[in-house]
Amino acid sequence: MLNARSIWAWIWKYDFVLIIFGIGRKIMLDIKLLRNNFEEVEKALSTRNEEFDLSLFKDLDEKRRNLLGEVEALKAEQNATSKLIPQYKKEGKDVAPIMAEMKEISEKVKTLNGELSKAEEDLNNYMLTLPNIPNPTVPQGMTDEDNVEIRKFGEPTKFDFEPKPHWEIGTELNILDWDTAAKVSGARFVYYKGAGALLERAVSNFFLDENTKDGYTEVIPPYLVNDASMQGTGQFPKFTEDVYTIVDNDDPDKPRDLTLIPTAEVPLVNYFRGKILDAKQLPINVTAFSPAFRSEAGSAGRDTRGLIRMHEFRKVEMVKIVDEDSSWDELEKLTHNAEHLLQKLGLPYHVVALSTGDASFTSAKTYDLEVWMPAQDKYREISSCSNCTDFQARRSLIRYRDENGKLHLTHTLNGSGLAVGRTVAAILENYQNEDGTVDVPEALQPYMHGMKVITKEPKFGE
Repeated sequence: MLNARSIWAWIWKYDFVLIIFGIGRKIMLDIKLLRNNFEEVEKALSTRNEEFDLSLFKDLDEKRRNLLGEVEALKAEQNATSKLIPQYKKEGKDVAPIMAEMKEISEKVKTLNGELSKAEEDLNNYMLTLPNIPNPTVPQGMTDEDNVEIRKFGEPTKFDFEPKPHWEIGTELNILDWDTAAKVSGARFVYYKGAGALLERAVSNFFLDENTKDGYTEVIPPYLVNDASMQGTGQFPKFTEDVYTIVDNDDPDKPRDLTLIPTAEVPLVNYFRGKILDAKQLPINVTAFSPAFRSEAGSAGRDTRGLIRMHEFRKVEMVKIVDEDSSWDELEKLTHNAEHLLQKLGLPYHVVALSTGDASFTSAKTYDLEVWMPAQDKYREISSCSNCTDFQARRSLIRYRDENGKLHLTHTLNGSGLAVGRTVAAILENYQNEDGTVDVPEALQPYMHGMKVITKEPKFGE
């Protein structure tokens, strides 16, 4: 009998989860583990806060196997019968009955092959709904209340006055305009103006410069990706309602197979989709600044004010493509890369290990960096650093060849380095002054043309 730890190790090693070659093509998987160790696998996955019924696997797999058995039996019969035709002809016997039997078998095979294709599609679609297996070191629990603090940097910022929330600070300084954005675009949008726009740009450039110093290669990716890319990184089919998909104006009911990216993780990981890398190339570290678009389905009433939860925002992403033996060390490096940015900005934060139920669909283990927000008197997420192990690589078929020529699936890691809007919010709140001005962190001053204090901007266009 396998325990949860051995189950996870076996799944990791022996290809339990899927290898997907693309939308509409077959998923290659080893389902022997599910068949023979169903209860143990079910227990390992039950710690995830995901809605799925693993028992459906048994029905779908049994149906597929039964149909496959019928098809193979008929093909064997077909082959045996076909061998009689030359013999009958040689003996001068009438082959018409055999030919009729062959035709009947052929029709049955054709019908069953159609049913088998549908059964395989149903099983494949179901398997796409299963999340990654949590690493045994991940805290057990279903909510963020079960997350565990790992370490802390700095003490929460204290003021001898009542701190204002960043949306009030930005409005009063006339560097953030929510009302006009609501008129132009709707709720959860904002205009950055003057020093606000400069601050946003300074933060993004600072992040990119620091990431490249840490060994990441900067990439400017596409901001529209196809369904295969969204499936490759695990956004589809589970999160189709959380994104914005482009439609064809000539046929609005037909998706155009293009989606605005919810994170640069998608195009960065999919850059390597279908590729075979040399082990000597690994690890590959890439970073990108990009907009991110999210419908925030299901977030009604949450963070309705401010920069925390927007439909459109910008962030700098970090992605690692690594070998299977180094991914856990690389997760620690990735997390420290993100922490380094907060430290240089002098922003108090702590690192928490997400519980099994709070981690993302694709993650085997995640560290969240949460920055202190004085007006809310709490820490808020500003980066998630995740090791997806081979989950995404299986879906995207990203492999590497070792020194002996053997192929392995890579492991993929991703983390925000950092969310730009949330960083701006944290700066406004942690560096605010009683007179309403905001000090510019020393690390950002060269990116702000030497500006040390953000003061009220004049209005324009009114």
